[in-house]
Amino acid sequence: QVQLAESGGGSVQAGEFLRLSCAITKMPYWKYCFGWFRQTPGKRRERVARIGIDGSISIDADSVKGRFTISQDSANNKLYLQMNSLKPEDTATYYCAADALCGGTWGYWGQGTQVTVSS
Repeated sequence: QVQLAESGGGSVQAGEFLRLSCAITKMPYWKYCFGWFRQTPGKRRERVARIGIDGSISIDADSVKGRFTISQDSANNKLYLQMNSLKPEDTATYYCAADALCGGTWGYWGQGTQVTVSS
């Protein structure tokens, strides 16, 4: 069964960095797009970044452009989100997700990891 498990969240000060990891099991990379999403209470889940089947990268949240990067390590079945120059508004629960054949359904999710940025 496909599984995604995030780690690396925590509490930091504004301006600091974190790197989130997502362990991916039982999922052939070549069939899926992968992405990072975030959500705060009372707000819609927002897609932050994604990697396509061809390895193409898209940073989808305007507020993180220039600060966040997404990458994957196919050999070790890991997805990463490098978050630099963190701001209090980046505080959220972050989720990694997989989208079969990049069809836009995003049917596979991790349990989420909390990121808290204080000023």
